[in-house]
Amino acid sequence: MSKVNTKINILGIEFKNPVTVASGTFGSGMEYGDIVDLNRLGAVTTKGVANVPWEGNPTPRVAETYGGMLNAIGLQNPGIDLFLERDIPFLKKYDTKIIVNVCGHAAEEYVEVVERLQNSSVDALEINISCPNVKQGGIAFGTDPHLAEEVTKRIKTVAKQPVIMKLSPNVTNIAEMARAVEAGGADGVSLINTLTGMKIDVNRRKFLLANKTGGMSGPAVKPVAVRMVYEVHNAVKLPIIGMGGIQNAEDALEFMMAGASMVSVGTANFFNPRATLDVIEGLEEWCEKQGVKDINEIIGCVR
Repeated sequence: MSKVNTKINILGIEFKNPVTVASGTFGSGMEYGDIVDLNRLGAVTTKGVANVPWEGNPTPRVAETYGGMLNAIGLQNPGIDLFLERDIPFLKKYDTKIIVNVCGHAAEEYVEVVERLQNSSVDALEINISCPNVKQGGIAFGTDPHLAEEVTKRIKTVAKQPVIMKLSPNVTNIAEMARAVEAGGADGVSLINTLTGMKIDVNRRKFLLANKTGGMSGPAVKPVAVRMVYEVHNAVKLPIIGMGGIQNAEDALEFMMAGASMVSVGTANFFNPRATLDVIEGLEEWCEKQGVKDINEIIGCVR
């Protein structure tokens, strides 16, 4: 039994440890239930949920890249009705916190999902503001500070759970986006979402993804993600969930030292289904070796 205190208190919630999963890489845990003991995770962050089922983008929609992958899944999901009926009851069987990722094409769609979750037993909401705003000509909420602040305000008027705004890295100034959602009343932020990328099949002289572009994730994005977490930590007072290429405890420690209170494991789940457990165990081992009694000591320790 580890003597290290790994509990993290943020958002008015006590998490048993600082490790969760990145939305879209773990479903709602059902696919991993036979491999990963969900009771050991600080939280499970679900795949994006919309007000109605989304079919997602045409195939091919996943491609490997150096040090990562591209995906253009298009937030395919079964919608809030099935999620309430199937996913939440499944997750409630486990001793872990539940963070629901919410997506939408317009503020009204986000609000509808958040309203449906008001009386559910989920612990927190993570809002994916990389979705295009159909009323603003396809501009993502996450790339315009004004839109980000406004959608945060709209969601906070109806949310009963803490609201975590998931920030897009596809901006010039990530700190500005963080300050915008803080002004809108966000309880926390998570970052980074995927970087926009492209891959071309040179033999076929065609785009590899049917969507042409996709979200790049994996180890190659980690230095960018760590830098952005550091910038946001120094710009706002909100707790941060850091993500972007985390494969092991050393990666997680970089994010936490840069200012993240929790970390999300994403792409690594695809090539190492036990990645989350490796990170949890690795953090405990590192703390024991370093004589760190409380993992909170390392949060934001670099200046």
